[in-house]
Amino acid sequence: MNSKMSDRRGFLKGSAALAGLAVGSIPFANGKALASVTPALINGGNGAAPLPTNLGVTPDEPTIQDLLYGGRSKYETSVRSHSVNGPTGTRNLTPLQDTIGVITPSSFHFLVLRDQHLPNINPREHTLMIYGMVDRPTVFTMEEIKRLPSVSRVHWLECTGNSGMMHYRAYLQNLKAGRKDDMTLIQAMHGRTSCSEWTGVPLSLLLKEVGVQKGASWLVSEGNDLSRHAKSMPLAKAMDDVFVAYGQNGEALRREQGYPLRMLVPGSQGVNNVKYLKSIKLVDKPYYIQSEISGYTNPKPNGQASWYETQQGPKSLITFPSDPHKLPGPGLYEISGIAWCGRGKIARVEVSTDNGRTWKDANLQQPVMTKAWTRFRLGWNWDGTETVIMSRCTDESGAVQPTMMELARFWGDQVEPHIPASEIEHWWANSSIAQEFLNPQILPWRVKPDGSIHDALYNTLLPNPYFPV
Repeated sequence: MNSKMSDRRGFLKGSAALAGLAVGSIPFANGKALASVTPALINGGNGAAPLPTNLGVTPDEPTIQDLLYGGRSKYETSVRSHSVNGPTGTRNLTPLQDTIGVITPSSFHFLVLRDQHLPNINPREHTLMIYGMVDRPTVFTMEEIKRLPSVSRVHWLECTGNSGMMHYRAYLQNLKAGRKDDMTLIQAMHGRTSCSEWTGVPLSLLLKEVGVQKGASWLVSEGNDLSRHAKSMPLAKAMDDVFVAYGQNGEALRREQGYPLRMLVPGSQGVNNVKYLKSIKLVDKPYYIQSEISGYTNPKPNGQASWYETQQGPKSLITFPSDPHKLPGPGLYEISGIAWCGRGKIARVEVSTDNGRTWKDANLQQPVMTKAWTRFRLGWNWDGTETVIMSRCTDESGAVQPTMMELARFWGDQVEPHIPASEIEHWWANSSIAQEFLNPQILPWRVKPDGSIHDALYNTLLPNPYFPV
């Protein structure tokens, strides 16, 4: 008991120091200070009745599922949200508001099914063919792939359109239709990202096995789903840190995550991470596949595509408190969130609790890994008044997460004619870039005096009549 109490006091002491509070007088939301929780209260001394030790215990007989694979408590109900985009696919989004640490449980990992079908592939029959500009075209079985030297790395995935304005418009439509309880804003807007430990074989090793011919500079990977999703990739990226993954979080890939084999392209758009991987073709130029000409590119004024994006900029998000939560009253809270980038490691996360006027460095959960989520935390003593909280991150290259208007001004200068400053906000709210493509902007939350949490960004561009600021 003494050890546990010491550990708890140590944690609270650290949080209090971050919040600028005196230890022993930490104000909790229920009004009690730490000093009021005494050994006498716990043990029943000084006439106090001892606290019961079995509160809420209702034993059940374990099911076969409990014993063979395990299951969570019936009191834990968080799930991925569900939405269907007509005949073009299904989206299930990560409940970021309920995540802790940096690993997303496999059952929470966001997914995109492009044709509303879930492939059921027998791993004993599945093969990976590597052909094209190679010396030795080869067909690998799953057994042969698993015999090769493997790696396990923690990496995030993020859909290209995550945090895009089109999802906010869809969210408002759901509210209009009366679906207020189906999906939270943090999940609807930002739930197209997750982070897992992936296990597989470096693609560079497979390419060395087949012998890449001189002149090959790109490859095209194709999946075995009904949509036959395919994507081009520069050979230089493939030879760097890309691998073909067959494991996720210590077990085989889930079906919805590409079982039995998928491409894993660290730091890149989710669309590049081809699932149900069946073939890789070495070529001398990008193939301009359907997914590359109908979306996932932004045309320049001269008609050329502005990118084949292989890395994403720094981005962070406060997950607690966020819109599903309600603070019960003034007191000490721990602000927590995630940060990630495509260039390497997160070097710094700052948090503002006064609408960006001042910033404090947050604690980063160790170890900070390359192209993985980084969990950040900061103690905060909320005084009960309305305020706006936000985070911004810096990656190890020095790139800093931009504001929405900084991002808008950057893209406004890329088009012809340039968008004037007086029109930039309206243009950005309706721009295809803001609707569908990379959205790494700072993402603030407004804390109301009643403890409710609301969006403080998208409402400025597209007012929300259902939850007005």
